[in-house]
Amino acid sequence: SKYQLSISQLSGKPGSDMAEIDLEDFSVYSQLTDEELIQIAVERSLWDIHRLPDSDRRSASADPPPEPRHRPADLPTPLPPSQRPQPVRVQNNINPPTALSNFLYKVLNRVPSPLQTIIMNGDAEALMEVVHTRYSSLTEPSDEGWIALHEAANYGQLKCVQILIRADPSSVNRCTLNNETALLLAASQGKVPCVEFLLKHGANVNLANKAGETPLFTACEHPNEEVVELLLTYGAKVNLTCTQGESPLHEASRYGSLELCEILLDAGADVKSKNIYGIQPLFRAAQNGNAEALKLLAQRGADVNGQAGDGASPLYEASKNGHCSVVQALITLKADANRATKAGLLPLHVAVRNNHKRIVSLLIPLTSSVAIQSCGISPLHIAAERNWDEILELLIKSGFDVNAELSNERSNMYEDRRSTALYFSVSNGNLEGAEMLLEAGANPNLDIFHPLLIAVRLGWVDMAELLVRYGADVNVQMSTQPSSFPSAILLGMESPPILKLLLDNGCNARLCFQCVYGLKPHPVFIPSRRPVEELRYCEAISNSALCQISGPIISMFLDYVGHVRLCSRLLEILESRSDWASIKLKAVPPHPLMQLCRLTIRCVLGVQRLKLLHTLPLPVRLIRFLCHDTNCSLPEDS
Repeated sequence: SKYQLSISQLSGKPGSDMAEIDLEDFSVYSQLTDEELIQIAVERSLWDIHRLPDSDRRSASADPPPEPRHRPADLPTPLPPSQRPQPVRVQNNINPPTALSNFLYKVLNRVPSPLQTIIMNGDAEALMEVVHTRYSSLTEPSDEGWIALHEAANYGQLKCVQILIRADPSSVNRCTLNNETALLLAASQGKVPCVEFLLKHGANVNLANKAGETPLFTACEHPNEEVVELLLTYGAKVNLTCTQGESPLHEASRYGSLELCEILLDAGADVKSKNIYGIQPLFRAAQNGNAEALKLLAQRGADVNGQAGDGASPLYEASKNGHCSVVQALITLKADANRATKAGLLPLHVAVRNNHKRIVSLLIPLTSSVAIQSCGISPLHIAAERNWDEILELLIKSGFDVNAELSNERSNMYEDRRSTALYFSVSNGNLEGAEMLLEAGANPNLDIFHPLLIAVRLGWVDMAELLVRYGADVNVQMSTQPSSFPSAILLGMESPPILKLLLDNGCNARLCFQCVYGLKPHPVFIPSRRPVEELRYCEAISNSALCQISGPIISMFLDYVGHVRLCSRLLEILESRSDWASIKLKAVPPHPLMQLCRLTIRCVLGVQRLKLLHTLPLPVRLIRFLCHDTNCSLPEDS
């Protein structure tokens, strides 16, 4: 604001010293206009007079001043005078007063003038004395352009208004700097007697402030049926709009005043008027959960499907905000549940996104699969992304396709190009959601970057086991990092339990021992200079981060292969520690016959049928051996 920009000038310090100035008081008002800041400062000063010691108080009304029309939500509500603590004034020795602090003190702590005090107290006798002795002070404007009549109308002091109008009838339409008349101020505060008197004495009923708000508009903004009827009786135009295109009916619909809506409609209010965002009064009623006002507007011809500028319909807006009664009313009125916003979302999508389960259940039977398909995103995607498991279950039971994929346009919004609801659940670590989708038939191999790779990379053994159990491809390759062996092994190098899970379920370990260099020296591998060449297992396992576990990992992999030859790089790794000598011998042929038989049986079964090993008509001990149970072994002569 203007005040913040001129801080260094007011304080007499350069901008670099601004951190020393306490600006907390300005932070909550940074979005207000200068006029609004001044108005709040004035009203604060009126509250502050109740906090001054008795010796410093000037005569003031016991009634608190009215609330400001645009009061910020975070502006504290003043306590009643009896509950307000008396301030202790202590000299600030650390930060002595500056030009800025003196300015703020004057603005925010000034007391009302004697004339303002007279009006606030409704002291007609004292005001008459001012009329006779100091008449010019009555028409002298304040910094905000307010004269005595504005003050009297704002506080609803009818006797004062009568005296001032009779003393100067021409002041009835005098405007403040914000172009507010006494009538507009009285109407906004709901001061019926003052409104009536001003109207009878020539107040312009349609004169608007700088925001284009007429007295009728403000009377609807602060709902007051009596004031509205008075204004309409004296010729208020019911369809005049503010600068934002809002009409009085918009405001009445927003606040859900059924009587006010009826009065306006009977006076000819346009039920299809649109503000600058294309929003109609019925949309406002839906937006704010006012079902009865919505029904009335619909009966009077409002469009229940009237869309805003962004394509949102009343049903969409009610579904977004969780207004179940409004959704039910709109459904009864045959509102279209398949109208999408410009962003391509349906009411069902937004109800799912905001976890409104009851509304989701109402919209499911009304939403067509064709409309969902054309949107390029299924409600299942949103439920899985937000971890709304109850809604996810509801959608699955309602028959939504668990293998529906995001459109290319929506998939491209994600760096990993995800496409399925299962991917969202897995990436969130939502084991329950992922299991629901897999049990319903979700395919774990549809995404470009397989969900299994996420679980492996993050070391989530339970999630990886779940995906493998439902057919995830353990030999999948990752396109962004080509390798001569399965990508799941590459991503799970640091987790032996993950690696064993992959190998037990058919991951091809033989590929890890295929090296084009064999016993020849290996060139130095520099990943940044060879981003598109295939990464070999011997290069990956020789990473310094794996130096403590690389030997046992190689030993584990040797249990899942027949006769293989270790390359010079793998031999170098195993020779680096004396306790790994037995692992090097493990690769030397011939292998035990039992191991070769186990590998042959598993190869005949194939990867997809390994999970059926336990169904074979074999002794339990033998089945455990075939499943690579580390706690089970067979004697060499078996």
